[in-house]
Amino acid sequence: MASIHLGQPWPLGAQATPRGVNFALAAPSATRVELLLFSSGQAPEPEQVVELHAQHRSGDIWHVEVEGIGIGCCYAYRVFGPLLPGRHGYNPSKLLLDPCARAITGWDVYKRVDALGAMPNTARCLKGVVTERDRFDFHAAPRPRHSWQRTLIYELHVGGFSRGQGSPVSKNAQGTYLGLIELIPYLKELGITTVELLPVMAFDPHDAPQGRINYWGYSPLSWMAPHHGYQQGDDPLDIRHQVRQLVTACHQAGLEVLVDVVYNHTCEGNQAGPTLSWRGIDDRLYYHQNAKGDYLDVSGCGNSIAANRPLVRRLILESMRCWALELGVDGFRFDLGIALSRGEELAPLEKPPLFEEIEADPELSDLKLVSEPWDCGGLYRLADFPAKRIGCWNGRFRDDVRRFWKGDEKSCWAMGQRLSGSPDLFGGQPAVLGRSITFLTAHDGYTLSDLVSYGGKHNLANGEDNRDGDNHNNNWNHGAEGPCSDPAVSELRNRQLLNMVASLLLAPGVPMLLMGDEVRRSQGGNNNTWCQNNPLGWMHWLPDREDLAHKQVLQQLIQLRLKLADLLNPEIPHAEAKSPRLDQPGHLIRQWHGIKVGQPDWASWSHTLAWSLNDRQRGPLLWCGMNAYSGDLSFEVPRCERGWKQVLDTGASEVTPADAPQWSGSSRSLKARSLVVLVDQHLC
Repeated sequence: MASIHLGQPWPLGAQATPRGVNFALAAPSATRVELLLFSSGQAPEPEQVVELHAQHRSGDIWHVEVEGIGIGCCYAYRVFGPLLPGRHGYNPSKLLLDPCARAITGWDVYKRVDALGAMPNTARCLKGVVTERDRFDFHAAPRPRHSWQRTLIYELHVGGFSRGQGSPVSKNAQGTYLGLIELIPYLKELGITTVELLPVMAFDPHDAPQGRINYWGYSPLSWMAPHHGYQQGDDPLDIRHQVRQLVTACHQAGLEVLVDVVYNHTCEGNQAGPTLSWRGIDDRLYYHQNAKGDYLDVSGCGNSIAANRPLVRRLILESMRCWALELGVDGFRFDLGIALSRGEELAPLEKPPLFEEIEADPELSDLKLVSEPWDCGGLYRLADFPAKRIGCWNGRFRDDVRRFWKGDEKSCWAMGQRLSGSPDLFGGQPAVLGRSITFLTAHDGYTLSDLVSYGGKHNLANGEDNRDGDNHNNNWNHGAEGPCSDPAVSELRNRQLLNMVASLLLAPGVPMLLMGDEVRRSQGGNNNTWCQNNPLGWMHWLPDREDLAHKQVLQQLIQLRLKLADLLNPEIPHAEAKSPRLDQPGHLIRQWHGIKVGQPDWASWSHTLAWSLNDRQRGPLLWCGMNAYSGDLSFEVPRCERGWKQVLDTGASEVTPADAPQWSGSSRSLKARSLVVLVDQHLC
């Protein structure tokens, strides 16, 4: 039997010491705690049970040092306490996972259903594993630290990106952290600067209806441990090294790594859900509940984390430090992040303490932080998101670009606002760089190809009778549902894809692309593939000629955006031609046009828009014409002092010539539903 010492209350979790391991658990309402030590993740019974008494408690923290054990030790907790309102909370029959465990074992014996009810789950529980807590080697692989001006995010699923028929990744590495390393050259060739990984913190794949699995990972089981399903091999001590290998390889290739984090809820569901970790440690601490013990839910997943409370904030900050300082990631994207700004009774807080602590932490000051500005309770805060350093997904950009190119009425003025940095959403001034994340598609919704190929969602494979998934997508099938052999329909769809991608990359902000949109990846019209670990949710690795043509134009647009960053994504917003002032900073002015120079048509029925970026002395440097009308139209073009080059015409058979031709004239014909970009020939 191992020798027992009082131990220390810090750090939380398990940390190796010179003579053993120190364990520390925050459980303020517990009356008794047991630490159970196992010989392996599969062991049905503990080798030793360590009882923690009053002397093992400092404030809200229970702690003990066990001599003679070390890294690799498997452990779990049993926590005792009073029965809570609603007859849920402490359930000593269940063994609990340490919220600060940095690795997890026991997956091959784990049964989620055994965490329900009153029967013991000792033989079917997950265990934490004592690991090293070393810092990431930033000397060997420093953060790339791309400016927001030049950042281009690519959202991908670690398990799905390297899978799919024709995947170039070695078979054993497909679907893993190490497999993603093999695809870094692909990402670099595409031109993106930053990868955003769908959840890679440990989640419960069994948190799904019968016969389904949780594929996306928005069902967190731990905020510290990497997800085991993306590991190559099964050694729980190796998983952190594999994540570090991935981050190191990305850094050395100049790519940043952002992680999608789910701090707003957990996989334990509502009061009828399983007792796996947080619930059994202190149910009333971690989850918002009313006086009767009913769970309050703004996540849509059964529970909502009470991030306003000090010990909960401590755990979230500890998680961020773990991933940023120990594993080396460069930032976070907060799922339903605004939910973390809610206080007691879910009241929105003007100064949420969690965000204040994040922004005041010097060790987190060099991270890129992104959030969704909405939650399922109706809270939406974009321009007034209560954290200055956190950028937000601009859902209005997505919706308005889709509506304009679909030909909706009352969409022209909104499109103009999106192309100028959404001043209507940010208090009359364009969004500051880094505050507005612009996108057309994301994991949640249609792919770009499906957006122009389906008029309705096709989610029957999800097993919910097509009731799941968003019903308001601003999508249009262009005359046929799904795959189509009609050349006219196919040509129009391809044109619309480029119209939207060009709109994204010509607009100021921080653009985000969805995995596979560059090669027209389809999900068969399914707009909610959260449970589809199959070709529906995997990457498209067998592109045809048209797929590759689309990818080539996208790459050229990315290069154009980077080359003309000061024009297209300025650090100081451009002045507007309608009211330029001599004291306004910057030398460029944005001027709006319609089919006539200087005469934009903002009427509700308008489907045309043009704009130019003008130097105060030299005149126009870039002109873009957008014809979302159903017929061809002629646009007047302002004169460029040094001559124009045409760099894009989505209505031409050769969309982006390898050597952009010079162009002259006072007018330009635009094909129906097409876009043209002209640039000062000295800038190309």
